[in-house]
Amino acid sequence: MAIVKRVHMVGIGGSGMSGIAEILWNIGFKVTGSDIQEGVNVKHLKRLGIPITIGHRAENVEEAQLVIISSAIKKDNIEVKRAKELRIPVISRADALAQLVRMKYSIAVAGTHGKTTTTSMIGIILKEAGLDPTIIVGGIPQQLGSTAKMGKGEFLVAEADESDGSFLKLYPFAEVITNIE
Repeated sequence: MAIVKRVHMVGIGGSGMSGIAEILWNIGFKVTGSDIQEGVNVKHLKRLGIPITIGHRAENVEEAQLVIISSAIKKDNIEVKRAKELRIPVISRADALAQLVRMKYSIAVAGTHGKTTTTSMIGIILKEAGLDPTIIVGGIPQQLGSTAKMGKGEFLVAEADESDGSFLKLYPFAEVITNIE
């Protein structure tokens, strides 16, 4: 079995995807991506050096060893179809986040409201305590300037999405549920 080094992310500019892309890039993966628009997250990732195509094209996945898709991407997407033709594994954003959560002592934050704020607060508290956590959040906190921060410490704080049940794939060290409606 080959070790995965090249990852393509379909819908890379999404709030849940861009943070994962940044962390994968920072730990040494060759990341590429595509999105239908060049929003703030795409611009940030491009500044980091991540090659991103605006629009979906079958050839975007040709060099990938793994394709990660946003929950907004349909199974008939041209990049997903091509990846399957090439027998490139296709996994969800939730599955990718679950793998990252396993790497460190992780704290996952879920709930109907307040996930981004709570995730950011926990991450910044750990940072200020000198613990240098990795943070993956669904928004762009002012203190981070990005949807992710790669830390050298042993903690990871991640915003978990309950809207599609994807948080059920995570097995963190600790969980925070902000509220339930």
